[in-house]
This record gives sequence, C-alpha cells and structure tokens, in this order.
Amino acid sequence: MTYNILLWVIRVEPRIFLRLYIFRERSFFILEKSLEGDIKMIKVTLKDGSVKEFEAGLSVLDIAKSISEGLARNACCGIINGKVVDLRHIVNEDVELAICTFDSQEGKDAVRHSISHVLAYAVKRLFPEAKLAIGPSIENGFYYDFDRDIAFSAEDVEKLEEEMKKIIKENPAIERFELPRDEALKLMADEPYKVELINDLPEDEVISFYKMGDFTDLCAGPHLMSIKNVKAIKLLRTAGAYWKGDEKNKMLSRIYGTAFLKKADLDAYLEALEEAKKRDHNKLGRELGIFTTHENVGQGLPLFMPKGAKLFQTLQRWIEDEEERRGYVLTKTPYMAKSDLYKVSGHWSHYKDGMFVLGDEEKDDEVMALRPMTCPFQFTIYNAEQHSYRDLPIRYAETSTLFRNESSGEMHGLTRVRQFTLSEGHIIVTPEQLEEEFKGVVDLINYVMDTLGISEDITYRFSKWDPTDKIKYIDNAKAWEETQVIMKNILDHIGIPYVEAAGEAAFYGPKLDIQCKNVHGKEDTIITVQIDFALADRFNMTYIDKDGNKKTPYIIHRSSIGCYERTIATLIEKYAGAFPTWMAPVQAKILPISDKYNDYAESIVKSLRNKGIRIEADYRAEKIGYKIRESRLERVPYILVVGEKEAENNAVAVRSRKNGDEGSMAYADFEARILEEIANKER
Repeated sequence: MTYNILLWVIRVEPRIFLRLYIFRERSFFILEKSLEGDIKMIKVTLKDGSVKEFEAGLSVLDIAKSISEGLARNACCGIINGKVVDLRHIVNEDVELAICTFDSQEGKDAVRHSISHVLAYAVKRLFPEAKLAIGPSIENGFYYDFDRDIAFSAEDVEKLEEEMKKIIKENPAIERFELPRDEALKLMADEPYKVELINDLPEDEVISFYKMGDFTDLCAGPHLMSIKNVKAIKLLRTAGAYWKGDEKNKMLSRIYGTAFLKKADLDAYLEALEEAKKRDHNKLGRELGIFTTHENVGQGLPLFMPKGAKLFQTLQRWIEDEEERRGYVLTKTPYMAKSDLYKVSGHWSHYKDGMFVLGDEEKDDEVMALRPMTCPFQFTIYNAEQHSYRDLPIRYAETSTLFRNESSGEMHGLTRVRQFTLSEGHIIVTPEQLEEEFKGVVDLINYVMDTLGISEDITYRFSKWDPTDKIKYIDNAKAWEETQVIMKNILDHIGIPYVEAAGEAAFYGPKLDIQCKNVHGKEDTIITVQIDFALADRFNMTYIDKDGNKKTPYIIHRSSIGCYERTIATLIEKYAGAFPTWMAPVQAKILPISDKYNDYAESIVKSLRNKGIRIEADYRAEKIGYKIRESRLERVPYILVVGEKEAENNAVAVRSRKNGDEGSMAYADFEARILEEIANKER
C-alpha cells in the first residue's frame, strides 16, 4: 500500500516527492552531524508556547519558512526575547521568537520604516541636493526629515509620491550590511546628519546600513525583505522640525506619510483621518468659541472664551466638590517662590530648564521662579504644624495654576501649553496607609474618567526609573527598587491592566500614568499618580508614631482630572463638541417664533436660570428654520421653540440632540427632565 502511494506521488506530483526527499536527506544530515557534534541545535519557543528544535545559524525568515510558507510570505519582522529584529537576523542560541505580520504593530512599523527609506530614495532621485536626517516609523505611518534650502511644496510632494510608487514597482533588492566606524564615516561623508549620528553612537555599537537599489542609508532596521507587497502608500503632509527636536538646531523639512498592504485599508485610514481633522480640538474648539490664541499674548497661552470658561468652571466645581466628599482639604498657595524652595525639593537641579526663572542667579540676591508644580508648597504647609500618626492620612488638594517653559515646537492647542491648571494634590501617609490611599486615588480617577465618558479610551502605564540615568533621577538604587516593588504589588492588587515603561518615572519616585490617545492617535499622559520616597526626607517632614518616635511619611502625588486644558481638549475630540448636557456650556436655547412670544420666552429663561440651567435665548428677527440650524451647529443639547400654542399652554416644543423633534411638552415636564439628566450626569 505505502509503495503504491509513493509511486502515485512520484507520477502525479514529482515536486512534492522531491521536496520530501530533500527534507528527508537534510533531516538525516542534520541528525548525523548533530550526533557527531558538528551541528549545534537550538530550541526556539514560539508565541503559542510550543518549542521546536532548529539548526543554529538559521535566519528568522528560515525559521518562519519551516513553520509555514504562508507565514514566511507575510512575515515583516521578528521579536526575539522581547526585542524586534530583522527577518535577516541569524539565530544561534535558545530563544523566544514571535514572527510578526502586518497585523501586529511591529509588523506595521517594519513596513512603514521600509517605506520611509523609499521616500528618502525618491527625494535623492528628484532633489539630490537634499541632505538626509532621520526617517522612523510612527504609530500610524512614518516621516523623514530633510535639510533643503527650499521647503517641499504640495507639487513636490505629489511628484515624490509618484516616484515612490515607481520605486516600489521596480522592487529593488534590499540588503543589510555593517561597517567599522571609520568606513561608515567615509561612506556617509556627504551626509552631515548621518555623520553626527554615527559619532553619537557608543564605541561598541554595531553600525549597520540598508541598501535599496543604488540608495544606501544608515539604519538599525528592521526592514522588509522586499517592498513589492506594499500596494498602498500616501504622503500626508509637510512640517518643519528642529534637528533632534532642539529649537537651537536647524529647522528641517519633514514629510509625513503612511503605508498599507491593501488599498482598501489605506482608504479606510484616510477616511478616518478626515473625521479626525473635523474633531481636532485645535480647530473645533476655536470654531465653537471654547478658546482662542493670539500672537501678542504668546504661544502656549490659550484664552478661554465665555463658553470655554463655563465648561472649565463646571468641571472644576464638580472635581472640588467630589474631592471634598472624599476627605480632601483645600490649600491655596503662591504662583511663585524663591529658588531656595526649589533647591530643597530638587526641582532646581532636575527641572530648572523647564521653569520660568525671574532674576539672574549671578547678579541678584533673590531669584524667584514661577511654580511648575505645587508639591513643595503643600509640603511647607504640612511642616507648619507637628503631626501625629492619628492625623494621617492628610489629603491636600488644590486647583493649581502652573507654568512650564515648553519649547515652541512642542506646543499645540490645549494639549501642550506654558500655563495650565491642574487638579493637584498630595496625600501624606504612614507606610501602613500607603496601599489603601493609593487604591482610593485610583478609584477617584476611574470614577472621574467613567463620568466623563472616556474610561474606554485610557490605558495604564507603570513608569519606572532608568538606573543608568544619574542626572534625571535621584541616585538611590535601594529606595528605587523598594518603592517600585511596593507600587507593582499595589497595582497587581488593584487588578488594572498596565504596561511597564523604563525611564518614565518622576525624578523622586515611580508613577502610574493614565494615558489617552487623541483623534490623531498620539498618546498623551492626562493623569499621574506617584509614590515619593525622597521629598519628605528633603523637607524634613515627620509625624509622631504611637510610640512617640518621629517617622518620615510616604507621599502620594496625584491628580483626579489631570490638567484641565488637556482634559477639555480630550472632551472636545471625544464628543466632537457635542458635550453631555451636564457639562455643556449652553444646555438649552430658546427660540421664539416671533417677537410676540419674546416675553414668554424670557419667562422660561428666568425660570430655568433660577434652577441653575445654562440657557440662552435667540430674539433675532430671523426665520425659525435658520435659528434652529444655527443652534444645531452650536451642538446645543436642547432647542426649545415657543409660539402661540406653547405660550397658551405653558409648554415648550423640544428638539433634542439625541432624539430630534420631540414635539410639544409641558414646561414643568421638561424642567424635571433636564434637571434629572444633569443631576445624574447622563451621557
């Protein structure tokens, strides 16, 4: 039977027979050599937990092929022991390996980074005088920075996109190679930014290049084996960008783009991008009269207009009342202080460049600085009295106006500003109280995020120190490790999903960052919770324990709603300006059909305002249809139309944002309805 099957395979599918034969012979060879000790075998643990044996010296792509030809065709890169690697990477030892396709973020990054090189290739073809800087992948695409005397025009970008498509069609071979430092510098002699990058590399760093056709670029990778499967690319916009993000350096020309394997996916992304533009708080917030800016005022200094100020006030009152309900006590502290205060806290040495300093240290007897945070002020309040363990925890809260000297290139709308308002607070606790109070902070944050309607948009990041960075962080390895273990245990007990990030901690302790993405996919930190092991000691903060001994407390730095400006930006984009009724700057608008009903409309306005409802009236001699359309564009939750019928019956004709035209209803019923909706903070 077996012999007959074999003859059939040879006759019908000789290729299958040949592959089986080669596989058998190769297997026997490897087995023989491994037994003789000439071939090293390694164990590879795959993503599904299975373990396979392979001959050492195979590439990631070879391993992918052995698993599945289809997987190999779709593979973009690999992850070995948590590090992203090129498919060309040779595996010589036991490893954990994941093969990444375009479905993964790592796979997308490999595709888009490869296409960023295609962009650079196209620029060198069409504008050979341009100098190359850097071209990384970003979350939804890529960019490349160029040094060129003239910025790229819209017409230039169109030509570049066509040239990129031409290069992809050519499908040039992609090769990776390494060079010693002196040879690398010689190869990149005509590219000053690449020379600088090479010189910045540590002495023992591998210096690698990728060659695509006749174009070569300094790059650590990873890159695709071939670009032929990238069927959809788009150059999105241009911008200026300082070299290395430092405004002291030259302004370069940046081109942003994206890439997909399928045109349909690109089309869907571009459609989402257009929707995001409509929701962009920097555009929509101005259109809706939430905020404005002016060059005479300065960058990063937004001006809240009446509607924005009312939204701000509504959120602030709610937060302050909620914090008071949870046992917080208010403080009110100065906007500035002597440098002496910041020297005690360590902010002067760790944060001075980000502060607005008033005075000259070399000339003036007294140098002041606008506060970038409130902690040293509240610690000074704590030290104004001696405290017992019975007093703790003390939960200080303050709506703080803060100032940070952000670089001009970093500022954007309400998300990155130079003056901002923070729901700041510090909890002074004994070691035994630390976990319970930390849980209470997270509970408050989750309540706030849920009420605002953005809980599904947030993620949690456990930010840890970088032990190699002696400048950024307090140099106390033991304290860092102990505090990070404490925080990790607390987070695990709470049960929230989090990722760990090294090098993102505050200079005095680890923190929990609540992250939120804007409509463009950029992730911002909107709230932090920090465990501080250092500043209580620096400020000589103590409490008397039950045995009469002085002890140093722990401090929890926290916020509840974060920076109001950034949170408002998030809410504008989340709701596209159509805020839930409870937070809407204008909750209802009344429109009399004619001036005959102005008096009745005014009586409704007075009644609702007396109940705390934010209502406006439109008494203009315009057609009712026009006034309704304008009110709808303003995203008002309720439009109340009144005419003869409504005036006679003490009623209002209701048009709601949710339900459209609801017809006439008794005024008393509408009042009860909107008051209940606001009280329950319905969304």
